[in-house]
This record gives sequence, C-alpha cells and structure tokens, in this order.
Amino acid sequence: MSINAVMFDLDDTLLWDDRSVEESFEATCKRAADATGIDPSQLEEAVRSEARTLYESYETYPFTTMVGINPFEGLWGNFTAGEQSEFRQLEQIVPTYRKEAWRLGLLKMGIDDDKLASELADQFAAERRSRPHVYEETFQVLEELRGKVKLLLLTNGCPALQQEKLDGVPELAPYFNEIIISGKFGKGKPDVSIFNHALSTLGVTNDQALMVGDKLTTDIRGGLAAGIQTVWINRTSKPKDPEIVPNFEIEHLSQLHEIISQFS
Repeated sequence: MSINAVMFDLDDTLLWDDRSVEESFEATCKRAADATGIDPSQLEEAVRSEARTLYESYETYPFTTMVGINPFEGLWGNFTAGEQSEFRQLEQIVPTYRKEAWRLGLLKMGIDDDKLASELADQFAAERRSRPHVYEETFQVLEELRGKVKLLLLTNGCPALQQEKLDGVPELAPYFNEIIISGKFGKGKPDVSIFNHALSTLGVTNDQALMVGDKLTTDIRGGLAAGIQTVWINRTSKPKDPEIVPNFEIEHLSQLHEIISQFS
C-alpha cells in the first residue's frame, strides 16, 4: 500500500516552539536581571516551576491536559476561541495566572515587586508573539511533498492560540489540505478519535498515512493506536521509550522522502 497522506504535528515538528519560548524567557529574565541584579537563569527556572504548579492547581487542568495546552502557552495565549466552557474559564484565569507566575518566581528569588511582575508578564507575552521560529527544512519539505500526497496538520491546543501561531507564519497553512486543532475537535492526541477523524477528513485509510511528530506520548502513541505508520522526528537525541516505539525515527524532515518511497 502506498502512502497517500502525511499528517504533521505543528509545535516542535514544523514550528520551533521550544526556541521561541526559550528566547522569550531569556529576554524577559534579562530585563528583570538588569532591574534587580538577580541571576536571569535562576529566575527562569523559578518562573517555570511556579507556572507549572499554579497551572496544575486550576480546575481547568484536566481539560488543558486532554487537548494539549501547556503551562507556557498559558503565559501568552488569550484563549478567545473554542466552544467548550473551559476556554471561557481559561480566558478569565490567564491574566492573573501570568502575573502570579512571575510574581511568585521573583518572590522565590527574594524580590517582592508586583509592578515588575506585571511588566515581565506583559513582556514575555510580547516576546513570544514576536518570535515565530520555523525549522530551516520545513518549507522545503512541504513544497516537495505538496501535490504528491495529501497534507494535514494535526495539532493539539486552543483554536485561538494555534491559529495565532499559524498567522505568525502565514506561508505555512496554505500547504495543508486540512487543519485539525484538538481544542476545536474536542479531544487531543493521543486519543484515537482525533486520528480517525483526520483519516476520515482526508479520505484515506490508516495504512495509507504517515503521522509525523516530535512527541512520543501524543503523536506517536496516538498514531500507533490508530494503526497509522508513525515517524518520530527526534532532532535533539531525546531518549527512547521502550513502551512507545515508532515505526520510523528521523533527525531531519527531508528523511521523509525515503520513508514514503519504501511504500510505493
């Protein structure tokens, strides 16, 4: 059976989200360091820790886990779209959450300054919006695949936030026949239902598709459960998981061509 469709994850598969977040923390923590003299890397560690703890304390946490919204997206996303009531809750929560994450991080460093916390919260959100990084091979590989196979973007997250990421790189979305966002569908990867929905939307069977993603626990686990050939993009030599074994592992998206050719 030949491969007729390729489904791509978005964050850290096509978009370099980790880099965007890291640079945003670096710039924001540098401002705090310039103002107070504290160590910027220690502040980043503190804010990341406080953000995770605070994020997990909200009653929306099970929902955000299900659709795949992480704590650092909460530090800049507005959650203005999505039909579920939890998105309205998140929309109300995040302004306080952002300030509190930075206030508590500063407090852990011995700095009690509400005004600075608010300024840093606003700066981080602005920094993240200004840094829509894309991997260098993304557009070349999509261009090479376009017209040869159907292309689908299958991404976890809030519809508003994921759309904002796509709007930040307007050349990306036109490559895809379909775009499915978990927050709009109602369930996220690795739930089998969103993979089956993707297959149905493309009009292909599971043995005609590849799922390409960077996360074993969502992209690969879910793809395997749906009977789809999975490709783990592992650019940074992350450790393997003996319980989640992808069909293929690659370091560069250009290696997809060789994999697809094996099925033709």
